[in-house]
Amino acid sequence: MSNRDKKAPGRPRSIQSHQAMLQATLELLAEVGFDVMSMDAIAARAGVGKATIYRRYNGKAELVADAIESLREEVLIPDTGNLQQDLDALIENAAQITLSPLGRQTVAMIISSASSNPEFAEIYWTKYLQPRRQAFAVVLERAKARQEVQVDLDPGLVFDTMSGIMLYALIFPPTSESWTEYVRRALNQLF
Repeated sequence: MSNRDKKAPGRPRSIQSHQAMLQATLELLAEVGFDVMSMDAIAARAGVGKATIYRRYNGKAELVADAIESLREEVLIPDTGNLQQDLDALIENAAQITLSPLGRQTVAMIISSASSNPEFAEIYWTKYLQPRRQAFAVVLERAKARQEVQVDLDPGLVFDTMSGIMLYALIFPPTSESWTEYVRRALNQLF
């Protein structure tokens, strides 16, 4: 094959367009949820053509997964040498992400969309929750090695319980203490 027969690589993809698509997706997820948002609305909000989106993504589910992934900060795996201090670091990290107005709105959208759309629930589980669950398991395995918790303690169940406590306190904020103090106290009861 000669050089003349090779296809030119085409125009390079715009980082700004990609970021605009991700941001538009996140905004629309928070505003209208997974089921209602459309690729047309994402394209219009991002200021790009639908063809630009479809050059990168096969569909809405894949775009949403990438948008959620873009939000995900590096999964925090604290290692202070003490379970209580590790839990405090996890709680503080969760508070920073969750307690902002956008964080609250996003959590509400996630709960609503995941409960009504199994495809979205699977994407969120895979891209966001599972990596955090695995990171938390590392924290508990270290605590087991230090004999701070029982060796048969199920890290997945503890993570799920901790997540439930955090969501409950977000929806029904405690009145006599801060969100972080409430979550910390509830987790101390578990251990």
